[in-house]
Amino acid sequence: MHSLSRKAEDYLEAILNASSEKGYARTRDIARELCIQPPTVVEMVQKLDRMGMITYRKYDGVTLTPEGRKIAEVIRDRHETLRTFLEIVQVPHAIAEKDACMMEHELHPETIEQLRRFIAFCTDNSQAASAIRHFQTLVKTGTGTARIPAQ
Repeated sequence: MHSLSRKAEDYLEAILNASSEKGYARTRDIARELCIQPPTVVEMVQKLDRMGMITYRKYDGVTLTPEGRKIAEVIRDRHETLRTFLEIVQVPHAIAEKDACMMEHELHPETIEQLRRFIAFCTDNSQAASAIRHFQTLVKTGTGTARIPAQ
């Protein structure tokens, strides 16, 4: 994978999300995804175009190149995995979204894979799913304690 800045990865993910319906994204669509002003988008879009991650035509919008799409899909998958895990442990959705966005750039791929396996285990295993539901109830009600054993 290309060595991209967090900002560039965020843009690729935003372009992927914004272009899902039409097959392309306008700078205002990207700005909306990133909660920034449209003029701010142009400089990074031009940079990503020069890097071969996207194709940008001023009045035709932005499309991901195959390489840009591959990177964007990896970032989005990491984001979704992290958000899902955080929501399982009862982090509120808005905070889980924000935290996933920060963490998606920093965690090792093996860590993400282990989280994926844990999520699958929790959803595919009735005992694990029951334990998770119990934990979620404890968090919601504020009853009980979850102690981590001292090592």
